[in-house]
Order: sequence, then structure tokens, then C-alpha cells
Amino acid sequence: MENEPKLLWWIFFTIPLLISNMQNCAYGEPQVPCYFVFGDSLFDNGNNNNLSTLAKANYTPYGFDFSKGPTGRFSNGNNTADVIGKLLGFDDYIPTFNEAKATKNILRGVNYASGSAGIRNESGLLAVGDVISMDEQLQNHRVIISLITEVLGNKDSAMKHLSKCIYTIDMGNNDYTMNYFLPQLYNTSRQFNVHQYATVLIQQYSQQLKSLYDLGARKVAVAGLLQSGCSPNALATYGTNGSSCVEMINNAVQIFNSKLIPLVTNLNANLPGAKFTYINLYQIDAESTRAFRFTRVACCNLTSTGLCDPSTIPCPDRTQYAFYDSAHPTEARALILGRRAYRVQSLTDAFPVDISLLAQL
Repeated sequence: MENEPKLLWWIFFTIPLLISNMQNCAYGEPQVPCYFVFGDSLFDNGNNNNLSTLAKANYTPYGFDFSKGPTGRFSNGNNTADVIGKLLGFDDYIPTFNEAKATKNILRGVNYASGSAGIRNESGLLAVGDVISMDEQLQNHRVIISLITEVLGNKDSAMKHLSKCIYTIDMGNNDYTMNYFLPQLYNTSRQFNVHQYATVLIQQYSQQLKSLYDLGARKVAVAGLLQSGCSPNALATYGTNGSSCVEMINNAVQIFNSKLIPLVTNLNANLPGAKFTYINLYQIDAESTRAFRFTRVACCNLTSTGLCDPSTIPCPDRTQYAFYDSAHPTEARALILGRRAYRVQSLTDAFPVDISLLAQL
């Protein structure tokens, strides 16, 4: 009987999926009316372009294979959020916050993600300059909700609209790589051991996710952290001591990830109508690298910041590289990450459901 609540919860989530897919949106329409994106450089589509920051990717060779050229995506092409958006049925790319405000193109969603941003407000700031932290991204979302309320006429209509949207959130990577593991700039590693730090992060993240729920979000996919210790930047900075990756970073990240499923479970149990789900990006990321010939080196020539050198062209076959620069996936790898987040290949890729099923709830 111990597993009965979990079983009931699973049934609650999945029974609607037994209903015929004929009840989904009409052919050619997205599976949900809107898609909102929060996160860091894995999802950033240009929000950092106007900031005073080193974390920018609005120049070549970024966008080398992208239809619009360099846009601010830390990739040669589509990033993971773009891939998920396409799989959800959105023909057009989700606009950045500034684009959405300027054009009033808000009803189909907004991307708020910011390269180098974190759960903690100070993450990334001392290392690269201005970033849009998770708290600030939520504040930007409040601005958009006000505009949506104006367009739809009243708050009830806005909340009904927002409750049908998909929300994806990728936060926490920079709270490690651009905070905890930068002791020359931050004192968090002296304040907390890795278990304490993960707990502190989860506590703050929990409040942020509850704030998102209070702002109307119901269908929320929370991404686990990647194998940050396997990036070219981590390998060059710390060395591996005989391992294939920097284990102290990966171990710390996994402690944080291990707390996300209980967090998701708690949110669903205590927030009426909440449908949070966990995407196991760490596992997907680990398995995705098997598809590539070059898994620990960058596709582009790097500057001292670890970003691509604007005066050079990238490697000729981007499909063979897992990393485009010292930290960010190529489009080929983003396709794997996005596709498995959308539709699982393994039962442990997501809990309790993947994004394709979340969209149908």
C-alpha cells in the first residue's frame, strides 16, 4: 500500500492520455496555445544581446547553420528550447522578452532565458557582467502577463490562457559553474558543503516555481542539470585526474538533481491543478554523447572566455561534435536533448511524464 499514492498520482496524470488524440488541436496548430521558456544559455535565444555582459553569442560563428544567422543562441543552429518548440508544433520561433514587448507578439509565449543566469541572483554576475536571473525572469513574465491581460480583456481570461501553456525551465547550471566552483569570485563553497548548497538552491528554486504557479503556470517541465563536469571548459580548468570528466562537478550536480524529483512530487501534491514534471537531462546528456565522434573538444576556435572566436570559422562537420564552444551543445546535440525531453526513449528520461504527454494533460 506504500506505493498507492504514487500509483493514484500516475493515473491522475495519464488517464487523460487514453482519450483519442483526435481531441488535440486541429491539424497544423500547436499542441498547446503557448510556450514559455525560462533558463540559462542552453535556452537563451538572444535575451543577452542588449546586456552589458561577456555572455553573448550574437556574432559569427554562432548561428553558422541557423536560418537567421547569429541571433544570440549559443549554438551553430537551433538550441534545445527551439527543438522543443518545433516538436510542440510552433512554426515560428518563440520571441525574446524584448521582441515580445515591442511587437505585442505575446499570446504564443515568450523566451526569457539568459546565458550565465542562475537560481541565485549573484550567479554569473561577477564572472561575466549583467545576467537575467531567475527572479528577474519571473519579473519579466509579470510584465508579459499584464500585456496578455490587456489583450484578452481580463485577468480570468489571461489565467485560463496561461494554464494551458507549456513552461520549460533550465536553471541551476551556473549556480555551480559560475558561482560555487569559482571560489576566487564567490564564497559559497566556503559557506556550504555540496549537500548544504544543493539544499539552499532547492529551497530558493521551490519558491520560484511556486511563484510561477501563482502566475498561472500549470504544465511545467523542470530540466535537471547537465553533466557540467564533462565540458571542454571544465576539463581545461580542472583536469580529470584520470577520469573522463571532472567528477567533483558532476557529483555536486547530481546531488542537486536528486532533489528535483521530490521537489516536483511535492509541488504536484500541494498545488491544486499543478502538473510539474522532471526531465532527466543529466542522463539524456550522458547518453547523447555516444552519437558523436568528438565529445570533449569544441567545434569552434575559442577565446579566453571560452566562447567562439569571431575571426574564425567552425569545424567543417558540426554533426560530429557534441560541443560547439567550451560549454554549449551543437545543434546536433540539442536535437537529441530536445527530442528526448519531448518524447522519452527510456522510462527514466522523465518523471512522471515527458513534454509530449504534458501537453495533452
